[in-house]
Amino acid sequence: MKRIIATIVLCASVIALSAQPKTAREEIKENPYLAGSNYLDYDRQLPDFKYTKAPKGYVPFYFSHYGRHGSRWLIGKDDYERVLRPLRKARQQGKLTREGQEALRQLELFNKTTTKRLGDLTTVGERQHHGIGRRIAEHFPEIFVKTKGVQIDARSTTVNRCILSMIAECEELMAANPTARIHNDVSESLQYYLNQGWEGLVRQNGDKDRSQIRNFSERNTHPERLMQVLFNDQQWAKDSIDQKRLMRQLFEVTINMQSHDNAPDLLHLFSDEEIYDQWRIANVNWYVRYAASPLTDKVMPFSQYNLLTNIIETADTCVALGKPQATMRFGHEVCVLPLACLMELDSCGVSVDNLDELDKHWQNYKIFPMGCNIQLIFYKPKKGKGDILVKALLNEREATLPVAPTATPYYYKWSDLRQYWSQKLNKFNKQ
Repeated sequence: MKRIIATIVLCASVIALSAQPKTAREEIKENPYLAGSNYLDYDRQLPDFKYTKAPKGYVPFYFSHYGRHGSRWLIGKDDYERVLRPLRKARQQGKLTREGQEALRQLELFNKTTTKRLGDLTTVGERQHHGIGRRIAEHFPEIFVKTKGVQIDARSTTVNRCILSMIAECEELMAANPTARIHNDVSESLQYYLNQGWEGLVRQNGDKDRSQIRNFSERNTHPERLMQVLFNDQQWAKDSIDQKRLMRQLFEVTINMQSHDNAPDLLHLFSDEEIYDQWRIANVNWYVRYAASPLTDKVMPFSQYNLLTNIIETADTCVALGKPQATMRFGHEVCVLPLACLMELDSCGVSVDNLDELDKHWQNYKIFPMGCNIQLIFYKPKKGKGDILVKALLNEREATLPVAPTATPYYYKWSDLRQYWSQKLNKFNKQ
């Protein structure tokens, strides 16, 4: 009997340990592409799509959304060349190892594809949005498939990659319901909420503690091993190359190769520890600049004051109308990230004092991969009167909201959530 009890206890302990969530270090070791932060390919971390059923008698009728464009080429005019210059210099002086020569060869070949392409949507990015649009229709057919002439209002920032992302999703929605009435709008007049944050206090706070980011980056960049991989003369490399800068810039180019089909894979140049360190640096950078960091007085999420206000006010109108319809908004990760924090989806709005411990509490790759999106689905009773309920999806995963749920997990009263967000915005506005 004692042996049986001991076995049961041991099995229970094993099950409990296996049920514990993985750490960021474990997740990134298993899938190094997560270290790409905002460069992560959306399709590399799709959920299982097992959603909690709506309360009995409730049906979805309004869909509200903000999504980032899909995978793209790097944006900066010098993002690729600044990596090539020191490697070319080393080649001219005979200082590249065989592996360094091969890395340069592959980078030179890829660099040819970047001509007049900086910031453009890639085929990977287009494919991401076709998948998202198709799944939206599949998951909420009551709105997108079964409603004849359903009205879909789709708006984008004026950036090409966002416009093309919008088109890709709308193509899938039209394919699912040829009777859909889709209105696409692109205008500078929409920028104030689709792609601009509050000026003044928010921007001022975002700039005041960059020294903390720089210090963290310096402390966690260790290029010594990588320099030995690339260069055959370490004294020359020390005297001639800004080693830390090259490491960070080479990692950025390398990790964004997942944004392309048939691009060279150079991740083998970096060790597991170096990949993790580079992610931690990016994680801190994005957290301080856009999340509820104490270093910036927790105000950075309010850069999306206008966007959340638009979401609330548009929902008020569509809920009052009560008929199936959708509002689609397309923009950038610099909006999705602070918006998720402002809305307090899951643990996005957490406040962490110690940057060295941030990776244990807040992981950016869960919030804003390429193609990231926030979906709010509104439900009403199929018959009779009752509360309007809302469910949130962050990158198509069910997310918690900052008010008490109903008896059904992930479903919240819109009146409660609207009041909470409105009071939060009003309090900030008065400040």
